[in-house]
Amino acid sequence: MDADACVLRYELTGLLSALKIPAAQPQGGPADGLWQHTCFEAFCSDGQTEAYQEFNFAPSGRWAAYRFAAERVRDTDAQALHAPVLDCRLSPQALSLTASLPRAALPPSASGWALGLSAVVEETDGRLSYWALHHPGARPDFHHPGGRTLRLAHP
Repeated sequence: MDADACVLRYELTGLLSALKIPAAQPQGGPADGLWQHTCFEAFCSDGQTEAYQEFNFAPSGRWAAYRFAAERVRDTDAQALHAPVLDCRLSPQALSLTASLPRAALPPSASGWALGLSAVVEETDGRLSYWALHHPGARPDFHHPGGRTLRLAHP
């Protein structure tokens, strides 16, 4: 985290030929439903309130951003969110995606942020697996506030 942006880097390594990885699009941009295929996610709150934001980043260059007033309660009054800058690199053994979120894209906070970082990985047969820094329950639930275990202080 610097004064202007929060930079997140996701790294997926292994036998990537066994995975479905969305192909790069000539023009990235906003899209819904990215979580149905291989993508990386960040859930961010101020750590004090129920409100949070969700960001999805696909290897295709597509992204999504949502605001929630509480767990899974979409904030319909939310204004448009700032676009991230994505850089995706793919080799036979590694997928690396860097997402740079403008600081203005993060929820307002006086003390810092609580983040939950996660990934949805799709295999070539269509099976999905769900990865996170922390799963607070028996089943993956990236929206659960207990999953936001990474703390970032103001720079």
